[in-house]
Amino acid sequence: MRLILASKSPARKETLRRAGLRPEIIVSGIDEDAVTADKPSDLAQVLAQLKAESVMERLAITAPTALIACDSVLEFNGQVHGKPGTAEAAISHWYRIRGQRGVLHTGHFVAVWDEVGAPRTMNRLASTVVTFADLTDAEIAAYAATGEPQRVAGGFTTDGYGGAFVTSMQGDPHNVVGISLPLVRQMLLDLGVPWQTLWAKVALD
Repeated sequence: MRLILASKSPARKETLRRAGLRPEIIVSGIDEDAVTADKPSDLAQVLAQLKAESVMERLAITAPTALIACDSVLEFNGQVHGKPGTAEAAISHWYRIRGQRGVLHTGHFVAVWDEVGAPRTMNRLASTVVTFADLTDAEIAAYAATGEPQRVAGGFTTDGYGGAFVTSMQGDPHNVVGISLPLVRQMLLDLGVPWQTLWAKVALD
């Protein structure tokens, strides 16, 4: 079965790769900043669906295919925190969240085609509570200087420099990287695709 990941996120691709899958990457190119929703959790699901639909419009389905699209946002004090974008914004963001808790929401949209025709689809949400370390000003400045927090949802990662700055998580840790493997497995299973049938027939590096 052809497997497509509608995301340019290296972390999502690597997470799937480490789980034995080899997705084809097709980037949606939607303007995420132009999309709004009533709640951060709703926004994550809307963005995931829009990413999927953008890619689906460009696909020519000639064989069994599965598509996965995800989008993540951090909810802090009821507000959405996406990618800071600049070092200054990342520093300001970390001044607010250090020593605090937030909720990382990731919307997951999965579409499955058996053959040519309309796909079966599903949209679900995974949420993980994250507790941040009480960083010093120097740590925040150094972290921003790496360039990492500017380009990731919520201004942090757990699989890079930011891993030392997250003290605990309640929920799926994969979700914080950007894709919940247990949730995607269940969604695919509910759509008739057993997870293990997507494993690549090659050894991991």
